[in-house]
Amino acid sequence: MIRITGIGAVSAAGGNVPETLESFRSGMRNAGPVTLFDTPLEYPVFEVKQIPEKYFLEGQRTLSLAIIAVEEALGEAGLENDLSGLRIGVCLGTTVACQLNDLDFYQSYHSTGTASMTPVERYLKGNLAEFVSRKFKAKGPVLTIVNACSSGTDSIGVALSWLNNGFCDIAIAGGSDELNRIPLCGFGSLGIVSSELCAPFDSARKGLNLGEGAGVMILERKESAERRGRFSDLYLSGYGSASDSYHLTAPRPDGAGLERAIMKALSDSGISPGEISFVNAHGTATQDNDLVEGNTLGRIFGTELKMLSTKGYTGHTLGAAGGLEAVFSAAALREGWIPASAGFNNKDENIPLMPVREKTEIRGTYALSTSLAFGGNNAAIVIGRICDDKKH
Repeated sequence: MIRITGIGAVSAAGGNVPETLESFRSGMRNAGPVTLFDTPLEYPVFEVKQIPEKYFLEGQRTLSLAIIAVEEALGEAGLENDLSGLRIGVCLGTTVACQLNDLDFYQSYHSTGTASMTPVERYLKGNLAEFVSRKFKAKGPVLTIVNACSSGTDSIGVALSWLNNGFCDIAIAGGSDELNRIPLCGFGSLGIVSSELCAPFDSARKGLNLGEGAGVMILERKESAERRGRFSDLYLSGYGSASDSYHLTAPRPDGAGLERAIMKALSDSGISPGEISFVNAHGTATQDNDLVEGNTLGRIFGTELKMLSTKGYTGHTLGAAGGLEAVFSAAALREGWIPASAGFNNKDENIPLMPVREKTEIRGTYALSTSLAFGGNNAAIVIGRICDDKKH
């Protein structure tokens, strides 16, 4: 059994997991205009308003966000900052990373024929997983996954396979991404960004809002946790991934790839759809995603499924989304409740189910978190919680 011995998160919803849960509890949506860079685009975004000075890295915001989440997760897991004596792998997902912070370099080179090499040096040192591994002196496999918006979920799934196959005893897994001018323009050009706060699964949804953040889990083999004297009631139960290769940016209308990914995650876990207590859906608030995802979830789980999208609190954080939503799902299992799906008011009659409208008590052992990505990538993970009478 692969235990989840630590979780960490930073986003517009909060600088750590407790702050995030408070935002969820109160229904707080910390969105506003872009302040991180100049842009004529007037879309609301979900920015992390303050990065503590000790985490700030000039031009490497994705790395800064990752460190915040990793340190919180390591702290909960009872691990020191120097991990050199342990077999620890690092698998993190991203899409933007810090690799797009080089516009000044190109502008200078184009206009003058010369440019500072600082952005180049920053680029070469900007590999997310390598950076985290170096900083914390982790000794184990290292991999950065860039698989569009399923990157964070896929990273957790890859880390699960490492642990199950004995490549390491502990893994730092999740995702981190920063708000950046290039994806804001790119998503805007696709016509899928809303000029209002996003409304996942709502009949009047107009598109997504972009956000930023990092979500990280410490995954650990049961034997390793017991050697360290650590018990966790949370564990990673299963992972599924499937590509439908339907379109560069649109999901396959029948949701076949997403269904395969979900069924593989359930099969890995050895459970049936009826054992899932709730689903933290990808829920971007775009017309196509919510229609396909909502119909697929309804087909698998039925119309009484408890489900939500937390993107109403964080925005779409791209490669970080799967990591954040995995952390939120784990925290919800432990807390015994899920928040209202922010932004949802009116049922879409073309979708057979709808997200919860208020803070909702959940019972049961398992939660599912889903991710849909450009290129037809679909991923899902199942997180479990050990009930009191089964603790050992």
